[in-house]
Amino acid sequence: MSALTPVSRTPVSFYVPVVALAGAFAGLLVGTAQGSSLLGVIGGAILMAAAAYLTTQVVQAERPSRWALIVMGALAGLVIGGIAAALIGAFFGWFFGWFTFWLYEGRYRAYVAPYLTPGQVLWHHTFRMICGAILIFLITPILVVMPLSFNAEDFFTFTPEMLRFDPAGYSLKHYEDFFTNSDWQGALANSVKIAPMATLLSVSFGTLAAIGLSQPHVPFRRAIMAILISPMIVPLIISAAGMYFFYSRIGLQGTYIGVVLAHAALGIPFVIITVTATLVGFDNSLTRAAANMGAGPVTTFFRVQMPLILPGVISGGLFAFITSFDEVVVVLFVGSAGQKTLPWQMFTGLREQISPTILAVATILVILSIALLTVVELLRRRSERLRGMSPA
Repeated sequence: MSALTPVSRTPVSFYVPVVALAGAFAGLLVGTAQGSSLLGVIGGAILMAAAAYLTTQVVQAERPSRWALIVMGALAGLVIGGIAAALIGAFFGWFFGWFTFWLYEGRYRAYVAPYLTPGQVLWHHTFRMICGAILIFLITPILVVMPLSFNAEDFFTFTPEMLRFDPAGYSLKHYEDFFTNSDWQGALANSVKIAPMATLLSVSFGTLAAIGLSQPHVPFRRAIMAILISPMIVPLIISAAGMYFFYSRIGLQGTYIGVVLAHAALGIPFVIITVTATLVGFDNSLTRAAANMGAGPVTTFFRVQMPLILPGVISGGLFAFITSFDEVVVVLFVGSAGQKTLPWQMFTGLREQISPTILAVATILVILSIALLTVVELLRRRSERLRGMSPA
Protein backbone atom coordinates (compact mmCIF):
# COMPACT_ATOMS: atom_id res chain seq x y z
CA MET A 1 0.00 0.00 0.00
CA SER A 2 1.33 3.46 -0.89
CA ALA A 3 2.09 5.93 1.90
CA LEU A 4 -0.38 8.35 0.29
CA THR A 5 -3.25 5.86 0.00
CA PRO A 6 -5.95 6.28 2.68
CA VAL A 7 -6.77 3.22 4.72
CA SER A 8 -10.28 1.79 5.11
CA ARG A 9 -12.97 3.74 6.92
CA THR A 10 -12.66 3.77 10.68
CA PRO A 11 -15.35 2.45 13.05
CA VAL A 12 -17.90 4.72 14.70
CA SER A 13 -16.56 3.83 18.13
CA PHE A 14 -13.29 5.57 17.25
CA TYR A 15 -14.03 8.76 15.39
CA VAL A 16 -17.28 9.84 17.10
CA PRO A 17 -15.69 10.04 20.62
CA VAL A 18 -12.70 11.90 19.17
CA VAL A 19 -14.94 14.44 17.46
CA ALA A 20 -16.96 14.72 20.67
CA LEU A 21 -13.76 15.48 22.60
CA ALA A 22 -12.85 18.21 20.10
CA GLY A 23 -16.42 19.53 20.35
CA ALA A 24 -16.11 19.66 24.13
CA PHE A 25 -13.00 21.83 23.80
CA ALA A 26 -14.73 24.15 21.34
CA GLY A 27 -17.75 24.24 23.64
CA LEU A 28 -15.48 25.20 26.52
CA LEU A 29 -14.31 28.27 24.59
CA VAL A 30 -17.84 29.28 23.60
CA GLY A 31 -19.31 28.48 27.00
CA THR A 32 -16.64 30.48 28.82
CA ALA A 33 -17.39 33.49 26.64
CA GLN A 34 -21.11 33.11 27.46
CA GLY A 35 -20.55 32.55 31.19
CA SER A 36 -21.27 28.80 31.40
CA SER A 37 -18.22 26.61 30.84
CA LEU A 38 -19.77 23.31 31.97
CA LEU A 39 -22.82 23.76 29.76
CA GLY A 40 -20.57 24.62 26.84
CA VAL A 41 -18.44 21.49 27.31
CA ILE A 42 -21.44 19.17 27.55
CA GLY A 43 -23.34 20.85 24.73
CA GLY A 44 -20.32 20.95 22.43
CA ALA A 45 -19.54 17.27 22.98
CA ILE A 46 -23.14 16.15 22.37
CA LEU A 47 -23.71 18.36 19.33
CA MET A 48 -20.46 17.44 17.61
CA ALA A 49 -20.86 13.73 18.33
CA ALA A 50 -24.37 13.84 16.86
CA ALA A 51 -23.16 15.83 13.85
CA ALA A 52 -20.32 13.36 13.24
CA TYR A 53 -22.69 10.38 13.35
CA LEU A 54 -25.36 11.97 11.14
CA THR A 55 -22.98 13.27 8.47
CA THR A 56 -21.10 9.98 8.11
CA GLN A 57 -23.80 7.36 8.74
CA VAL A 58 -26.94 9.09 7.46
CA VAL A 59 -25.96 11.74 4.89
CA GLN A 60 -22.74 9.95 3.81
CA ALA A 61 -21.76 12.82 1.54
CA GLU A 62 -18.83 14.99 2.55
CA ARG A 63 -19.37 18.22 0.63
CA PRO A 64 -23.06 18.75 1.51
CA SER A 65 -22.34 17.81 5.11
CA ARG A 66 -19.50 20.29 5.41
CA TRP A 67 -21.54 23.09 3.88
CA ALA A 68 -24.43 22.30 6.20
CA LEU A 69 -22.15 22.49 9.24
CA ILE A 70 -20.69 25.79 8.00
CA VAL A 71 -24.15 27.31 7.56
CA MET A 72 -25.41 26.03 10.92
CA GLY A 73 -22.27 27.27 12.70
CA ALA A 74 -22.61 30.69 11.08
CA LEU A 75 -26.29 30.95 12.03
CA ALA A 76 -25.59 29.88 15.60
CA GLY A 77 -22.79 32.44 15.88
CA LEU A 78 -24.99 35.16 14.39
CA VAL A 79 -27.66 34.50 17.01
CA ILE A 80 -25.15 34.43 19.86
CA GLY A 81 -22.89 37.37 19.06
CA GLY A 82 -23.44 39.00 15.68
CA ILE A 83 -21.30 39.00 12.55
CA ALA A 84 -17.97 38.37 14.27
CA ALA A 85 -19.37 35.35 16.10
CA ALA A 86 -20.95 34.18 12.83
CA LEU A 87 -17.53 34.10 11.18
CA ILE A 88 -16.13 32.13 14.12
CA GLY A 89 -19.10 29.76 13.97
CA ALA A 90 -18.58 29.25 10.24
CA PHE A 91 -14.93 28.43 10.91
CA PHE A 92 -15.91 25.90 13.58
CA GLY A 93 -18.41 24.34 11.16
CA TRP A 94 -15.78 24.06 8.43
CA PHE A 95 -13.24 22.58 10.84
CA PHE A 96 -15.53 19.94 12.30
CA GLY A 97 -16.82 18.99 8.85
CA TRP A 98 -13.26 18.47 7.66
CA PHE A 99 -12.14 16.82 10.92
CA THR A 100 -15.01 14.32 10.96
CA PHE A 101 -14.39 13.00 7.45
CA TRP A 102 -10.63 13.17 7.98
CA LEU A 103 -11.07 10.62 10.75
CA TYR A 104 -13.93 8.69 9.18
CA GLU A 105 -12.18 8.00 5.88
CA GLY A 106 -8.82 7.25 7.51
CA ARG A 107 -7.00 10.23 5.99
CA TYR A 108 -5.05 10.65 9.20
CA ARG A 109 -2.86 7.75 7.99
CA ALA A 110 -2.53 8.97 4.41
CA TYR A 111 0.75 10.87 4.85
CA VAL A 112 2.47 8.65 7.40
CA ALA A 113 4.41 5.45 6.86
CA PRO A 114 2.04 2.45 6.60
CA TYR A 115 4.07 0.40 9.08
CA LEU A 116 3.57 2.83 11.98
CA THR A 117 1.62 1.53 14.96
CA PRO A 118 -1.56 3.30 16.15
CA GLY A 119 0.42 4.76 19.05
CA GLN A 120 3.05 6.19 16.71
CA VAL A 121 0.38 7.67 14.45
CA LEU A 122 -1.28 9.20 17.51
CA TRP A 123 2.02 10.75 18.64
CA HIS A 124 2.69 12.05 15.10
CA HIS A 125 -0.55 14.03 15.03
CA THR A 126 -0.36 14.97 18.73
CA PHE A 127 3.08 16.48 18.17
CA ARG A 128 1.79 18.53 15.23
CA MET A 129 -1.17 19.68 17.30
CA ILE A 130 1.14 20.76 20.15
CA CYS A 131 3.31 22.73 17.72
CA GLY A 132 0.22 24.41 16.28
CA ALA A 133 -1.06 25.27 19.76
CA ILE A 134 2.30 26.83 20.66
CA LEU A 135 2.27 28.85 17.44
CA ILE A 136 -1.25 30.12 18.15
CA PHE A 137 -0.24 30.99 21.72
CA LEU A 138 2.72 33.01 20.45
CA ILE A 139 0.94 34.94 17.70
CA THR A 140 -2.36 35.58 19.50
CA PRO A 141 -1.13 38.82 21.16
CA ILE A 142 -0.08 40.10 17.73
CA LEU A 143 -3.40 39.14 16.16
CA VAL A 144 -5.22 41.02 18.92
CA VAL A 145 -3.12 44.19 18.79
CA MET A 146 -3.25 44.75 15.05
CA PRO A 147 -7.06 45.04 14.66
CA LEU A 148 -7.27 47.18 17.81
CA SER A 149 -4.93 49.73 16.24
CA PHE A 150 -7.80 50.67 13.90
CA ASN A 151 -10.23 51.32 16.75
CA ALA A 152 -12.18 54.55 16.24
CA GLU A 153 -12.45 55.02 20.02
CA ASP A 154 -9.70 55.62 22.55
CA PHE A 155 -10.11 52.15 24.02
CA PHE A 156 -7.86 49.11 24.35
CA THR A 157 -10.78 46.72 23.78
CA PHE A 158 -13.01 45.80 20.88
CA THR A 159 -16.06 48.05 20.71
CA PRO A 160 -19.53 46.79 19.69
CA GLU A 161 -19.12 48.63 16.39
CA MET A 162 -15.89 46.74 15.67
CA LEU A 163 -17.49 43.40 16.49
CA ARG A 164 -20.36 44.23 14.12
CA PHE A 165 -17.80 45.23 11.44
CA ASP A 166 -19.42 48.64 11.31
CA PRO A 167 -17.16 51.02 9.32
CA ALA A 168 -17.87 53.70 11.92
CA GLY A 169 -15.98 51.58 14.47
CA TYR A 170 -12.72 51.73 12.53
CA SER A 171 -10.38 54.65 12.01
CA LEU A 172 -6.78 55.55 11.15
CA LYS A 173 -6.64 58.32 13.74
CA HIS A 174 -4.10 56.50 15.92
CA TYR A 175 -1.74 56.19 12.96
CA GLU A 176 -2.34 59.86 12.17
CA ASP A 177 -1.51 60.75 15.77
CA PHE A 178 1.74 58.81 15.53
CA PHE A 179 2.86 60.61 12.37
CA THR A 180 1.81 64.08 13.54
CA ASN A 181 2.51 64.04 17.30
CA SER A 182 5.83 65.68 18.16
CA ASP A 183 6.49 63.34 21.11
CA TRP A 184 6.13 60.23 18.98
CA GLN A 185 8.14 61.67 16.11
CA GLY A 186 10.89 62.76 18.47
CA ALA A 187 11.07 59.26 19.93
CA LEU A 188 11.15 57.77 16.44
CA ALA A 189 13.97 60.13 15.45
CA ASN A 190 15.99 59.07 18.50
CA SER A 191 15.49 55.39 17.68
CA VAL A 192 16.57 55.99 14.09
CA LYS A 193 19.68 57.81 15.33
CA ILE A 194 20.63 55.19 17.92
CA ALA A 195 19.82 51.85 16.27
CA PRO A 196 21.94 52.19 13.07
CA MET A 197 25.03 53.34 14.98
CA ALA A 198 24.63 50.56 17.54
CA THR A 199 24.17 48.08 14.69
CA LEU A 200 27.33 49.32 12.94
CA LEU A 201 29.40 48.86 16.10
CA SER A 202 27.83 45.46 16.79
CA VAL A 203 28.57 44.22 13.28
CA SER A 204 32.14 45.52 13.29
CA PHE A 205 33.17 44.13 16.67
CA GLY A 206 31.04 40.99 16.47
CA THR A 207 32.35 39.97 13.05
CA LEU A 208 35.98 40.45 14.07
CA ALA A 209 35.38 38.54 17.28
CA ALA A 210 33.69 35.65 15.46
CA ILE A 211 36.51 35.37 12.92
CA GLY A 212 39.13 35.46 15.65
CA LEU A 213 37.37 32.90 17.83
CA SER A 214 36.94 30.57 14.85
CA GLN A 215 40.70 30.06 14.73
CA PRO A 216 41.72 26.88 16.56
CA HIS A 217 44.97 28.35 17.88
CA VAL A 218 43.26 31.09 19.94
CA PRO A 219 43.65 30.27 23.67
CA PHE A 220 40.61 30.19 25.98
CA ARG A 221 38.23 30.41 23.04
CA ARG A 222 35.28 28.96 24.91
CA ALA A 223 35.74 31.24 27.91
CA ILE A 224 36.01 34.33 25.70
CA MET A 225 32.95 33.28 23.71
CA ALA A 226 30.96 32.80 26.92
CA ILE A 227 31.91 36.30 28.08
CA LEU A 228 31.03 37.91 24.76
CA ILE A 229 27.57 36.31 24.55
CA SER A 230 26.84 36.87 28.25
CA PRO A 231 24.52 39.85 27.53
CA MET A 232 22.10 37.32 26.00
CA ILE A 233 22.21 35.13 29.12
CA VAL A 234 22.41 37.59 32.01
CA PRO A 235 19.01 39.08 32.94
CA LEU A 236 18.60 42.39 31.18
CA ILE A 237 17.81 44.31 34.36
CA ILE A 238 21.18 43.25 35.82
CA SER A 239 23.03 44.35 32.68
CA ALA A 240 21.15 47.65 32.71
CA ALA A 241 21.96 48.32 36.37
CA GLY A 242 25.63 47.47 35.80
CA MET A 243 25.81 49.78 32.78
CA TYR A 244 24.18 52.57 34.77
CA PHE A 245 26.75 52.48 37.57
CA PHE A 246 29.66 52.03 35.15
CA TYR A 247 28.61 54.79 32.77
CA SER A 248 27.85 57.19 35.59
CA ARG A 249 31.46 56.83 36.78
CA ILE A 250 32.98 57.57 33.36
CA GLY A 251 30.52 60.32 32.39
CA LEU A 252 28.56 58.48 29.70
CA GLN A 253 25.31 58.07 31.61
CA GLY A 254 22.53 60.06 29.96
CA THR A 255 24.47 60.64 26.73
CA TYR A 256 23.89 59.54 23.15
CA ILE A 257 27.21 57.72 23.03
CA GLY A 258 26.38 55.84 26.21
CA VAL A 259 23.08 54.55 24.81
CA VAL A 260 24.73 53.55 21.53
CA LEU A 261 27.49 51.65 23.33
CA ALA A 262 24.96 49.93 25.59
CA HIS A 263 22.85 48.80 22.65
CA ALA A 264 25.98 47.71 20.77
CA ALA A 265 26.91 45.50 23.72
CA LEU A 266 23.48 43.88 23.51
CA GLY A 267 23.74 43.35 19.76
CA ILE A 268 27.26 41.91 19.58
CA PRO A 269 26.22 38.40 20.78
CA PHE A 270 23.73 38.08 17.91
CA VAL A 271 26.40 38.98 15.37
CA ILE A 272 28.91 36.58 16.90
CA ILE A 273 26.46 33.69 16.84
CA THR A 274 25.27 34.21 13.26
CA VAL A 275 28.75 34.82 11.85
CA THR A 276 30.16 31.84 13.76
CA ALA A 277 27.42 29.66 12.31
CA THR A 278 28.34 30.90 8.82
CA LEU A 279 32.02 30.15 9.40
CA VAL A 280 31.25 26.50 10.23
CA GLY A 281 31.27 25.56 6.54
CA PHE A 282 34.01 28.00 5.54
CA ASP A 283 36.95 26.49 3.67
CA ASN A 284 40.12 27.91 5.23
CA SER A 285 42.16 26.74 2.27
CA LEU A 286 40.74 29.74 0.40
CA THR A 287 42.48 32.18 2.75
CA ARG A 288 45.71 30.22 2.55
CA ALA A 289 45.51 30.28 -1.24
CA ALA A 290 44.98 34.05 -1.16
CA ALA A 291 48.01 34.43 1.10
CA ASN A 292 50.10 32.33 -1.28
CA MET A 293 49.06 34.66 -4.10
CA GLY A 294 50.45 37.62 -2.15
CA ALA A 295 47.22 39.03 -0.67
CA GLY A 296 47.54 40.64 2.72
CA PRO A 297 45.20 39.89 5.66
CA VAL A 298 42.97 42.90 4.95
CA THR A 299 42.70 42.12 1.24
CA THR A 300 42.01 38.46 2.00
CA PHE A 301 39.28 39.41 4.43
CA PHE A 302 37.43 41.75 2.07
CA ARG A 303 38.01 39.80 -1.14
CA VAL A 304 37.68 36.20 0.09
CA GLN A 305 36.08 35.87 3.51
CA MET A 306 33.58 38.71 3.52
CA PRO A 307 31.68 37.73 0.32
CA LEU A 308 31.15 34.22 1.72
CA ILE A 309 30.17 35.20 5.26
CA LEU A 310 28.23 38.30 4.20
CA PRO A 311 24.79 36.64 4.65
CA GLY A 312 25.67 35.79 8.25
CA VAL A 313 27.02 39.29 8.87
CA ILE A 314 23.86 40.91 7.51
CA SER A 315 21.67 38.51 9.48
CA GLY A 316 23.49 39.37 12.69
CA GLY A 317 23.23 43.05 11.86
CA LEU A 318 19.47 42.76 11.39
CA PHE A 319 19.10 41.00 14.72
CA ALA A 320 21.26 43.67 16.36
CA PHE A 321 19.14 46.40 14.76
CA ILE A 322 15.90 44.83 15.99
CA THR A 323 17.38 44.44 19.47
CA SER A 324 18.41 48.09 19.61
CA PHE A 325 15.21 49.39 18.05
CA ASP A 326 12.94 47.44 20.42
CA GLU A 327 14.99 47.73 23.62
CA VAL A 328 13.55 49.70 26.55
CA VAL A 329 15.05 48.48 29.84
CA VAL A 330 18.65 49.53 29.22
CA VAL A 331 17.72 52.92 27.76
CA LEU A 332 15.62 53.66 30.85
CA PHE A 333 18.74 53.20 32.99
CA VAL A 334 21.41 54.62 30.69
CA GLY A 335 19.55 57.26 28.69
CA SER A 336 18.02 60.60 29.57
CA ALA A 337 14.96 62.51 28.37
CA GLY A 338 16.95 63.58 25.33
CA GLN A 339 17.40 59.94 24.29
CA LYS A 340 13.78 58.84 24.72
CA THR A 341 13.36 56.08 22.12
CA LEU A 342 10.20 54.70 20.58
CA PRO A 343 9.85 51.77 23.05
CA TRP A 344 10.45 54.22 25.91
CA GLN A 345 7.66 56.43 24.59
CA MET A 346 5.40 53.38 24.35
CA PHE A 347 6.21 52.46 27.93
CA THR A 348 5.39 56.00 29.00
CA GLY A 349 2.15 55.85 27.04
CA LEU A 350 1.10 52.76 28.97
CA ARG A 351 1.97 54.06 32.42
CA GLU A 352 1.14 57.76 32.20
CA GLN A 353 -0.89 58.81 29.17
CA ILE A 354 -2.80 55.58 28.34
CA SER A 355 -2.46 56.42 24.66
CA PRO A 356 -4.04 54.01 22.13
CA THR A 357 -1.44 55.23 19.66
CA ILE A 358 0.71 52.51 21.22
CA LEU A 359 -1.34 49.97 19.30
CA ALA A 360 -0.58 51.66 15.99
CA VAL A 361 3.12 51.85 16.82
CA ALA A 362 3.13 48.20 17.88
CA THR A 363 1.55 47.21 14.57
CA ILE A 364 4.18 49.17 12.63
CA LEU A 365 6.98 47.51 14.63
CA VAL A 366 5.47 44.07 14.04
CA ILE A 367 5.38 44.67 10.28
CA LEU A 368 8.97 45.96 10.39
CA SER A 369 10.13 42.91 12.37
CA ILE A 370 8.38 40.52 9.97
CA ALA A 371 10.05 42.21 7.01
CA LEU A 372 13.49 42.03 8.64
CA LEU A 373 13.07 38.39 9.67
CA THR A 374 12.00 37.56 6.11
CA VAL A 375 15.25 39.09 4.91
CA VAL A 376 17.14 37.04 7.50
CA GLU A 377 15.54 33.82 6.24
CA LEU A 378 16.36 34.66 2.62
CA LEU A 379 19.95 35.40 3.58
CA ARG A 380 20.18 32.12 5.51
CA ARG A 381 19.10 30.18 2.45
CA ARG A 382 21.54 32.11 0.26
CA SER A 383 24.35 31.35 2.72
CA GLU A 384 23.55 27.63 2.59
CA ARG A 385 23.62 27.71 -1.20
CA LEU A 386 26.96 29.52 -1.26
CA ARG A 387 28.46 26.95 1.10
CA GLY A 388 26.96 24.04 -0.84
CA MET A 389 24.71 22.96 2.03
CA SER A 390 21.50 23.15 -0.01
CA PRO A 391 20.67 22.78 -3.72
CA ALA A 392 20.52 25.89 -5.85
